Amino acid sequence: MQKSKISYVDVKADILKKITDGVWPPGSSVPNEMELAEAYSCARATVNRAMRELAEEGLLERKRKAGTRVRRSPLRQATFDIPIVRNEIEKSGSQYRYVLVAREVHVAPEWIRARLGLADHGKVLHLICMHYSDGIPFQHEDRWINLGALPEAATADFGSLGPNEWLIATVPFSNAEISFSATPASESMTHHMGCRPGEALFLTERSTWWQEEAITYVRLTFKPGYRMTSRY
Repeated sequence: MQKSKISYVDVKADILKKITDGVWPPGSSVPNEMELAEAYSCARATVNRAMRELAEEGLLERKRKAGTRVRRSPLRQATFDIPIVRNEIEKSGSQYRYVLVAREVHVAPEWIRARLGLADHGKVLHLICMHYSDGIPFQHEDRWINLGALPEAATADFGSLGPNEWLIATVPFSNAEISFSATPASESMTHHMGCRPGEALFLTERSTWWQEEAITYVRLTFKPGYRMTSRY
């Protein structure tokens, strides 16, 4: 086949078939990327992506000097997409509304520099946004964007488009760190979310990077009773 005819999806599907059919049983070695690229008549980068995704899905174990093997016991990992809140609300049949509450450019405060690994005098864009479902507060978004990585964010129109939608359309991410917790509603959060002081709210904190460069850190606080579901 011509190299242009083979995609990483094709390579991944064929490798997966070899594993599930027992051609490459648990614990067996897998040919290296150069050998597979030649066998599939494709670029090595195509094979690399297919094998990397299978490793992330827990089916392959890759070690720099030991090569690649089929895992004896496939790992099962919870996976989380980065959702677009507009889609989440509209999918439920509700009407979505977005409001930009505040927007400022700062020299990155010390705690943001520490969290994202930014330079001492790096600048960040700080955004406070609200997302509503049928006019009821659904999500409070407190976001910091690294302007060293995305200088165009300084002039982007966040008055009409939420920063999460803009980021997903503008830049990919290669690494993410996500944490979940319950947080008592502060006085300011009570005002934004229309809840009682001290009421437990669901909080997600997320940091993302692209090729070792920090992109954004965000605190997403959800309405009382919000529920998140993962899959594995």
